Amino acid sequence: MQEIERKFLVTDDSYRSLAVSHSEILQGYICSGHGHTVRVRTRGDKGYLTIKGPSKDGISRFEWEKEISLQDARELFTLCSAGRIEKTRYLVPNGKHVVEVDEFHGDNEGLVFAEIELGDVDEAFERPAFLGDEVTGDHHYYNGYISKHPYNTWE
Repeated sequence: MQEIERKFLVTDDSYRSLAVSHSEILQGYICSGHGHTVRVRTRGDKGYLTIKGPSKDGISRFEWEKEISLQDARELFTLCSAGRIEKTRYLVPNGKHVVEVDEFHGDNEGLVFAEIELGDVDEAFERPAFLGDEVTGDHHYYNGYISKHPYNTWE
């Protein structure tokens, strides 16, 4: 399956009042490198195993995800490298799309960005006022990168 998404910095916290839900996410990386990642995630009472391929254009890439039990996810965390990601994800309806806003915690406290998944690379979408600069394709804003290079170490 092809994942097509654009990523933006967030300029204010107005998304919180617009969100229809939010959830706590913990994720770790079993392996990550050269654009490929294998991650395990818990979100609420569910677990997920995800494999992602490299992106050629910064916008789209192969993604395979399978729901697994919470217990299996917790056991897979033992295989993960150091540097887990902790975040709260807010879901904000936006026209025919949903904007996912991630507020990071722990070593990435203070980092907030938003993603919008699209059906096509050139698909138009409404841009909410809280979206700032686009960082699509900037590897600094990949979760795999910030798991190894936490936001609190950036200059």
